[in-house]
Formats: sequence, structure tokens, C-alpha cells
Amino acid sequence: MSENPVQRVHTLTFDVFGTVLDLSGALVPALRQFLKAKKSKLKPDDLWATWRGRQRTEQFQDSLLMLGHSGYLETARRALVYSLQLHQVKGNVAEVERIMRAFEALKPFDDAVKGLNKLAERYRLVALTNGNQWLLDQLCENNIPVAFDERISVDKAGHFKPHPSVYRAAVQILDCEPGEIMMVASHSFDILGARACGFRGAYVNRYKLPYEDSSLRPDLTVNDFLELSRRLKR
Repeated sequence: MSENPVQRVHTLTFDVFGTVLDLSGALVPALRQFLKAKKSKLKPDDLWATWRGRQRTEQFQDSLLMLGHSGYLETARRALVYSLQLHQVKGNVAEVERIMRAFEALKPFDDAVKGLNKLAERYRLVALTNGNQWLLDQLCENNIPVAFDERISVDKAGHFKPHPSVYRAAVQILDCEPGEIMMVASHSFDILGARACGFRGAYVNRYKLPYEDSSLRPDLTVNDFLELSRRLKR
């Protein structure tokens, strides 16, 4: 009988923003406060959906154009400005900066904290994020009650996930084989990119979204970190 490839895994790399951290929990209230002050009829959830989708585009363009890595917060800021213009809501520089400061108040999902602490008993835990290194460090030290063994920002690779350079940089930093690492993310493109580089993958489908139409499938698909902890055994 052939070995289950997941049994080789001893290191788990985690997407942070949106997988461990609840983005909408901090950013939607900031948008709600802004829109209320503007007396806008636009729903904050609708603005958030536009903003989140546009940030993906900004990140992909940043990597494709290779004009220099802008960083997570800068692409988020550009996406917010674009989204406000799209919805015809005026926001000045100070108002945009006020909304952006909500990123420093992000909190983790409850299931993420519980699951990560259980997984830490059996695996090396690594944050592998599109976020800026300074923001990652600040949030891990102040907002996320989990002791990651390593914190890796894509700043080290100069591209956003799912660019292959991110996963290859992680392999070098962690000093292990790709097949010994499992990428854990609630964004299917992150699993796709990691699997293309030889990682194993766990898709935490907390947003109930379909996976990519690709042969590069996750090894596990779970609803949350508690289920992931139950299914990953060493």
C-alpha cells in the first residue's frame, strides 16, 4: 500500500489575513462608520465585497508587472480608493488612512486560535502571509495568542501569493522538502499555488466557496481549524 503523502508533513504554513484573522470583523465596522458620516446609502458589506475583490486584482497586477513589490497595505489602500470611486463615494486621504488603520485591530477567528494551539502539539507552525512583515509581527505579538515557530511575509520573496517564488522562499527558510509542508488557507488560489510547488494543501472553506477547476487539489477540505486539527494526526 502506498504511503499517504500527508504523513510526511511536519510543518504547516498558514495564510493569515482572512484565514486566521477575521478581516471583515474589523474592516466592515470601519466602513460602516465612514459611510454613516458620509450619509451614504451604500451598504458597508457591499463596499467590503468590492474592496476585497479589487485587492486581489491589485496584488496580481503587482506581481505580474514586476515594477517592485508594493506591499499588502499599499495594494489594500489602492483597492479601497478604486472601490470608493467605483461606488461614487468621496473619501479624502485622511479618511482613507483612518479606515486603513483598522488593519492593526484585526482579531483571529475563535476556531483558528483553538485549532492552532492543538496543532502546535504535533506540528511546526509557520505564518506565511501576503501581509507586510511589520504588520504580521505586530499582530502576532499583540492580537494572535498563538506562538508561531516562524513568521514569513511575502516581502522576503518580492511577490504576492500565489507566485511560485513565495513558496520556494519558504522552503529555503524552513530548510525542508516541499512535500513535508502543508499550506493551510481559506483562499483556493493559495492552495493551488502551494500544490504547484510541491506542498500538500488543506483548504479551510470557511466562506463556502468552490475550489479552482484544477487537478491540483487540496489533500483536505475542512470547515474550520477545529475540524482540521481533528483530521490531521501524526
